[in-house]
Amino acid sequence: MLIGANKIESHNDELLKKHQNKFAFTTSEVGETESIIQKLIDFQIAIPSWALGTGGTRFGRFPGGGEPRSIEEKIEDVGLLHALNNASGAISLHIPWDIPTDYQAIKNLAGQHGLKFDAMNSNTFQDQATQEHSYKFGSLQNANKAIRKQAIAHNIEVIKHGIELGSESLTVWLADGSSFPGQLNFRKAYQNTLESLEEIYAALPSNWKLFLEYKCAEPNFYSTTVADWGQSYSYVKKLGDKAQTLVDLGHHLPNANIEQIVSLLLMEGKLGGFHFNDSKYGDDDLTAGALKPYQLFLIFNELVEGMDARGMNHAKDLGWMIDASHNIKDPLEDLLQSVEAIMIAYAQALLVDRKALEIAQEENDVVKAQEILQNAFRTDVRALVAEARLRSGAALNPVALYRGLDVRGNLIGERGLKTMATGL
Repeated sequence: MLIGANKIESHNDELLKKHQNKFAFTTSEVGETESIIQKLIDFQIAIPSWALGTGGTRFGRFPGGGEPRSIEEKIEDVGLLHALNNASGAISLHIPWDIPTDYQAIKNLAGQHGLKFDAMNSNTFQDQATQEHSYKFGSLQNANKAIRKQAIAHNIEVIKHGIELGSESLTVWLADGSSFPGQLNFRKAYQNTLESLEEIYAALPSNWKLFLEYKCAEPNFYSTTVADWGQSYSYVKKLGDKAQTLVDLGHHLPNANIEQIVSLLLMEGKLGGFHFNDSKYGDDDLTAGALKPYQLFLIFNELVEGMDARGMNHAKDLGWMIDASHNIKDPLEDLLQSVEAIMIAYAQALLVDRKALEIAQEENDVVKAQEILQNAFRTDVRALVAEARLRSGAALNPVALYRGLDVRGNLIGERGLKTMATGL
């Protein structure tokens, strides 16, 4: 399904007067808004191919119909999102779920939707029908060298697919670990993993990056071989300049200070990017900003400060990606909501008076520092985010237009009610 520019224009015309009133009020309150709007227009968030279908738990899965059955349909779905918000201009593929049969045709299709290919993701947390060895007891850490070699070869294959598509990064997330004391020699598991990563790193093109993700628990519940940001940092520092840590907001122990982690990794030049989501208990993979919007703002506050301090380009110098599992909501609606929440948090962080905050910090004025941050967070910036969409030809209210056009109903009509997204 394609959303024509005329439908977006018609939708915007109906909402324009109300939006203009809100925008005028916001600009009168905020002051300098043009630079913020331009930054919002430039900022793009990659959509993961695996989040376009219904997720599930180990207890069940409840498909919603009209799910993408192929890499082509996944690209089309991201194209729908990008047409609605003009902030979803990239797709992140997962191998072997998304192996193209015709690279040029796939690149042409992506180009028609204004999309590029973001980080490629490897998969050594599942056994595939064609593989010789099982990853039941780990992949890059495995005591069996043949299994490690198999996992290394898979990651190198993913790099080769990415080269053909124009991607420039590889994301590695490992389910490796142990569920019981004594099951694993921690030192040997670390050494095996490092040696495996070194072989993968050696296969990277000169312009590529390797993002090493971490996770405190699940599917193993006694130890995880890359359990936290410190362990990831230990690996990527040894690997070299092209290796960086990827932060998934759901991959931390309860109450972890993620904004401090982000600040330190950025200071060390080892922050590669993000998987945005939200959680209440663990790796819940919920809509970004749905539960902890202030934390999301505080993370962006550190990002804006740290990136500006290093002279970095906000839009290009880190990897911005969503990672979510949509178990009860329409996946496309959920992704629209996540992108909106991320853009709002980013805009609020851009409002922070850096000079005033620095003075408050130097003078140990705790109350003033808190007021500066909370005033920015409590500012309603939705009109700025909507204005950025309007200027770039997207919808003032993406979710409303999505529903008004009955996009899900049309997708069900095209693909069927019982379809299931590949890879899930």
